[in-house]
Amino acid sequence: MASKNERYRVLLVGSGGREHAIAWKLAQSPLLEKIYASPGNPGIAKEPKTQIVPNSEVSPDDFPALVRFATHNSINLVVVGPEVPICNGIADYFRAVGIRCFAPSIRAAWLEGSKAFSKDFMVKNSIPTAKFQTHNDYESAKRYLDEVNFRICLKASGLASGKGVLLPSTKEEAHKGLKDLMIEKIFGGAGNEVIIEQYLSGNEISIISFCDAYTIKSLPVGQDHKSAGDGDSGPNTGGMGVYSPLPKSIISDALLTKIHETILQPTIDALRKERMPFCGWLFTGLMLGDDGEINVLEYNTRGGDPEIETLLPLMESDLLEVMVACTDNYLDTVDVKCSDDTAVTVIAAASGYPGPSAKNDLISIDHNAINPETDHIFYAGTTRDSTGQLLTSGGRVLAATSTGPTLEAALRSAYKLMSSISFKGMHYRTDIGHKALAHLQITTTTTKDLSTYASAGVSIEAGNTLVKQISQYVRSTDRPGASTELGGFGAMFDLEAAGYSTPPTLVVGSDGVGTKLLIAQAMGKHDTIGQDLAAMLYNDIICQGAEPLMMADIYSCAHLDISTAASVIRGICAACNLANCALVGGETAEIRGIIKDGVYDVCGTAIGAIREGDKILPLKDEMKSGDILVGLASSGCHSNGFSLIRKIVEGQGLRYSDPAPWEQGSGRSVGEALLEPTKIYVRSMLGVVKKGLIKGAAHITGGGLLENIPRMHDKNLASELDAATWPVPSVFTWLKKAGSMDNDEFARVFNTGLGMVLIVSPGNQDEVLEDMEKAGETVYVVGKMVERTEGEGCVIQGMELWDQ
Repeated sequence: MASKNERYRVLLVGSGGREHAIAWKLAQSPLLEKIYASPGNPGIAKEPKTQIVPNSEVSPDDFPALVRFATHNSINLVVVGPEVPICNGIADYFRAVGIRCFAPSIRAAWLEGSKAFSKDFMVKNSIPTAKFQTHNDYESAKRYLDEVNFRICLKASGLASGKGVLLPSTKEEAHKGLKDLMIEKIFGGAGNEVIIEQYLSGNEISIISFCDAYTIKSLPVGQDHKSAGDGDSGPNTGGMGVYSPLPKSIISDALLTKIHETILQPTIDALRKERMPFCGWLFTGLMLGDDGEINVLEYNTRGGDPEIETLLPLMESDLLEVMVACTDNYLDTVDVKCSDDTAVTVIAAASGYPGPSAKNDLISIDHNAINPETDHIFYAGTTRDSTGQLLTSGGRVLAATSTGPTLEAALRSAYKLMSSISFKGMHYRTDIGHKALAHLQITTTTTKDLSTYASAGVSIEAGNTLVKQISQYVRSTDRPGASTELGGFGAMFDLEAAGYSTPPTLVVGSDGVGTKLLIAQAMGKHDTIGQDLAAMLYNDIICQGAEPLMMADIYSCAHLDISTAASVIRGICAACNLANCALVGGETAEIRGIIKDGVYDVCGTAIGAIREGDKILPLKDEMKSGDILVGLASSGCHSNGFSLIRKIVEGQGLRYSDPAPWEQGSGRSVGEALLEPTKIYVRSMLGVVKKGLIKGAAHITGGGLLENIPRMHDKNLASELDAATWPVPSVFTWLKKAGSMDNDEFARVFNTGLGMVLIVSPGNQDEVLEDMEKAGETVYVVGKMVERTEGEGCVIQGMELWDQ
């Protein structure tokens, strides 16, 4: 055990933001004499009692040279930040000559160095983790991918700088990802061996613990944001931001105790029993499933980055004292105390990151904007030129960390701090902490002296963050005449600028998605719902012969989850681009007490225009017996009938995560297949509408074929369809059989494979079919118009074919 009077000369190995945060915290210790940083960075160089050891003097990759340096300079504690030297056995070199090292041995570091070893370790020691298989042969891995009937994630077994995880959403993407890992070697030798693992959903958390081989003491729980873009979009990175601690409604004290007793302590005990005693920081990534299950996603054998930048500002204990206690095996005698504040870190990354990124761009920091009590800028991918100017050196450049009494306060400060930083191509996520805001709004209502809008369940901060996040997507829908800048009280549209020189006839449509939303919410998959909403509006408007011009949406929820809302609105924007319609406004409404927690609704209004002189559909007076019915293929169930669909699925004992029984071999689950978005017919129909080639159009929504087609023609006529003229998609065939539906009910609920039906004169039939096919539509001649004598306005001949 070290003497209480011992002073410490520390060798800090590493050059990133994590190492800067460690140097900053170590420099506060009264036990510290000096830090030598190899190779360090410009931020570390500014910390008190710190000296940079340049590569020209000692290479951080040359472990024997580092040992000689440490011996010569009377180093008595080595702290190692990055995973590569740890997994290459740096700690063993120092321990061999009697120098303390806060890092695990090369054997214990296999817990991170090989994901295959790590997964086998978990299974052997009954540590809960996702189902998996390990493959080092590409062909066997391909075969296994074809066999699994659940969504998977792919992991490179070796070290990949925190980026070696792929999350494919389809079998095709999975096969491409596997090839990228094992054949294209996008992560080098790390992908020689891969883990094919079941995808888990829920709340992913990070726990970083001090370990001395016997005792384990943890810092507050954090939540990293791995994806490069807002709304968890884009490729995996080393981490774009962290907040800590998490709300109690996500991880309670009792649950944290359970994790320590059933996962963390057993991990340390098992390593010691296998003669791999663990000293250093153990990073445990866990998934808290929506079903209450807890699974370990991964271990890291070092402090996370940017977790350490977030957690050390919360730590009140002496970091140096705790690290020595770990190396000398008396961690049980010291406290690891942290404040009750919240910390938030936002990463400023170089252009191109996480791919090849820009370097040598000048960095500007407004130091007057930094509050030294709460704000910290930790340097990562930085360097200085010969004149002393601060430049980027690629990757993650700076970490802006702020602390505050609440998450919202810390977020405000962190983003204000981020605004003080600038360099060419800088990008960062604007939604760090978004998953926690709704949970915190619930807990703040118990604070009796806090009379705020947030305490009533409404977060202005979250709404503002959402607006920032979606603004670029909304702007992408811009078209002549529209204004897609958010923030005004009302949206405007200049018809003359849009090309309408004389006043047009305007057509307005309002609609929602319906109970299909419940499947999206059960699946946690929200990226297609926006297209469903837009399609319901646009398809109705084109049936009147109008061109959709602009749309506004309303997103209603109990508590705003930024990631979910952003995903829905991105889908709306993508659909707007499909129809050349501008999203000119919207409303986000938190209506706690009316809408249940965890549920949202989305609806909207769209406006279209018919030019002066163009015909307004339907042309009922021009329709006659003998006119042709042309059907445009649907993409699936679209957005109608889902109350019945959900009942049928439940009656069959299926979960939405189960493989879709009507799509054997596709790799899609029930939920994924049912969420296939509604097809938008605007672009393909506008041409024939403007040419005057159709007399009417019926969008097949609620009410199916039997109710919708008669809406476009005169009561003196009837539409007569032949069921043999178009194929019924397998999803409908399965629903009909599983639900024991009779044919009339089937045709009255579902589109049965036709999303739009047109009335065309026989003379225009060929041109309409040709134009529709050129536009990419699958088209069928499905029947004709007949004189109506009695009975229904729509009759389908040959429905008995549906029973075969």
